[in-house]
Amino acid sequence: MELINSTKAFDGLQQQYRHSSRLLNCPMVFSVFLPQDKEGDTIRKYPVLYWLSGLTCTDENFSQKAGAQRLAAELGIILVVPDTSPRGDGVADDSAYDLGQGAGFYVNATQEPWRQHYRMYDYIVDELPQLIEMHFPTNNRRGIFGHSMGGHGALVIGMRNPQRYQSVSAFSPICNPIACPWGEKALGAYLGADAQSWENYDATVLIGRAVEHLPILVSQGDQDQFLGKQLKPHALQIAAEASGYPLKLEHHQGYDHSYYFIASFIEEHLRFHADFLLKIDA
Repeated sequence: MELINSTKAFDGLQQQYRHSSRLLNCPMVFSVFLPQDKEGDTIRKYPVLYWLSGLTCTDENFSQKAGAQRLAAELGIILVVPDTSPRGDGVADDSAYDLGQGAGFYVNATQEPWRQHYRMYDYIVDELPQLIEMHFPTNNRRGIFGHSMGGHGALVIGMRNPQRYQSVSAFSPICNPIACPWGEKALGAYLGADAQSWENYDATVLIGRAVEHLPILVSQGDQDQFLGKQLKPHALQIAAEASGYPLKLEHHQGYDHSYYFIASFIEEHLRFHADFLLKIDA
């Protein structure tokens, strides 16, 4: 790994790294916040909370705008923030903001020209955690959360891998991508015309089929400009109620889709995850 920059924050370190991804066939950048080791000569190991960002974002949006470092330092949680897609001159792209670079949708693409690089699902589930756990003082506890497209990714990855995560949360997630314009466009391009294959990346479908249940918190602003057409949290709630999945869905009056919303409720989400990541097993 190549260290790009390192900045002290709340007695910890906010860092950015570049590495060569074997799965995505290109260099990838991620950010990490490391709390200060407060136990002297003993190397303390921390749980890891992965943040997945939304359309057009990089690893820097959350690190600079969410204001998560103070409480992460206090609680003792490592924050890891990957980029939203593979990038580079040789990586397929599209002129629209909602497809291609910056819009990986956390799926494993099966169609050309995307399949060579766009395997963000495997990257988040397997390659990146292996790298993090090799180079940083982690324990065996992981949580995952995200915003918008990243909220979709967090819900899908968490529900498909309940043995890997202790908790899942999302801000304004794309809950039912097989039935919204963003999702139909991206899933059709990356996965092809067989809509049945899209269901593996739809949180509303997965929550109705889930056998194992993880604690899930979803926060949604009622003034979000994408609420009805793109996000559809009501569909997720209906599916959860029908299947008996213990989903906690909170509606917040007056809030939109921006990072002001995320910053307003980031502490609630961090404390939600801390209840599970810092739990001491009997």
